[in-house]
Amino acid sequence: MKFRPLHDRVVVKRLESDQKTKGGIIIPDTAKEKPQEGQVVAVGPGARDESGKVIPLDVKAGDRILFGKWSGTEVKIDGEELLVMKESDIMGIVEV
Repeated sequence: MKFRPLHDRVVVKRLESDQKTKGGIIIPDTAKEKPQEGQVVAVGPGARDESGKVIPLDVKAGDRILFGKWSGTEVKIDGEELLVMKESDIMGIVEV
């Protein structure tokens, strides 16, 4: 199944954080916080302004992003847990 978000929505896959601390202590799954970094899977066409013109999004599929701790709505598509959020919930693009 393919999923295409509408308007200025973005589908994001969370990227897993490190399993242990810098000191070597292994963090159990129950104590881990959900990562706030992810990879964009799909983007909508963009939002419309007052005149009806489509304004394209700044992010594209494949971008690594940072987003807020409580951003987005968790969904399960084809057994994979993803987040659907508005582009305004994204704090920035991680450039390597």
